[in-house]
Amino acid sequence: MNFQFEKEIAVIAVRRASYLTEKVFNQLIKEKSSAGAHSKEDKSPVTIGDFGAQAVVIALLKDAFPKDPIVGEEDADYLRSNKDTCSRVWSLVQESIQRSKERQELGQIKDAEQMMSVIDQGNYSGGREGRMWTLDPIDGTKGFLRGAQYAICLSLIENGKPMVSAISCPNLPFDFKQPETSPKGIIMSAIRGQGSFQYALHDLTAQPTQVHMKDVQDPKESKFCEGVEAGHSMQGTQEEIAKKLGIVYGPTKMDSQAKYVSLARGDGDIYLRLPTSMSFEEKIWDHAGGSLLVEEAGGVVSDMFGKPLDFGVGRTLKNNNGVIAAYKGIFQNVIDATAAITSQDPHFKKN
Repeated sequence: MNFQFEKEIAVIAVRRASYLTEKVFNQLIKEKSSAGAHSKEDKSPVTIGDFGAQAVVIALLKDAFPKDPIVGEEDADYLRSNKDTCSRVWSLVQESIQRSKERQELGQIKDAEQMMSVIDQGNYSGGREGRMWTLDPIDGTKGFLRGAQYAICLSLIENGKPMVSAISCPNLPFDFKQPETSPKGIIMSAIRGQGSFQYALHDLTAQPTQVHMKDVQDPKESKFCEGVEAGHSMQGTQEEIAKKLGIVYGPTKMDSQAKYVSLARGDGDIYLRLPTSMSFEEKIWDHAGGSLLVEEAGGVVSDMFGKPLDFGVGRTLKNNNGVIAAYKGIFQNVIDATAAITSQDPHFKKN
């Protein structure tokens, strides 16, 4: 199976969702509307863009692949008890679907009630066998709220292995070498074994171009990136690892799977995400799409001990601790440096 149709639908889905999230930012976040965000129990801000983006993507997937289950991040309970927010989300969903010029026969939603039931179809618990999609409708919500980096992340996993990925980064410049003048908005997509490709988010006539990681053989010449939020990873330890590798550049801090996208196109060489607690389990939707993009562009992705990420054990990476991504030429150097720094630290002892 060559997965070309899956890739086409995935790219359309994240583009359609991006229309919605950009509208939300411009209309609601910039205006600091109180309806723009609320807090989940884990205190991460959730915007109506999350709900709308999930509805748009799942509706398209369910029309194209009705038998495929979906591991999503949101459910519609909040919308059912907040009618004003629900009607706002419904208005945005209608507008983004109407704006899309691709596969217009797919992903139509007839009313707000159907929209909420569509959102609830992202409730699959994951597993080892068969096909499933993972979706993060807005990865990097805090970046989104700041007008910084965020991503809409979609991946098809088959028998525990990511096979197709599409990630939209509406705020990444198309040409990272000319960030001030380049138009914003890219989609990166990959099929396992067929390379990673960059698309323009808004120019449907532009042809996709294949991307590659930089051919770095000396870790000293590499650049590393990490998350913005100090609570998401052990940033002090990560900077010790960078020193051990002889890296002279400071870290690039970025929200969301835009980090994976940046690595895949050569704007960075190493991504470090060491766990703040060894009992913490990463969510599969936070890494499935991005890890495939990096692997298809010449990188290797593993946990902090060099173990491959296991996407077949539910909604989390419960068999892994942390995440490391790096160009294949320096990957082992990074794993060795990580082991040297963390092996004597009781924080990183497995339970």
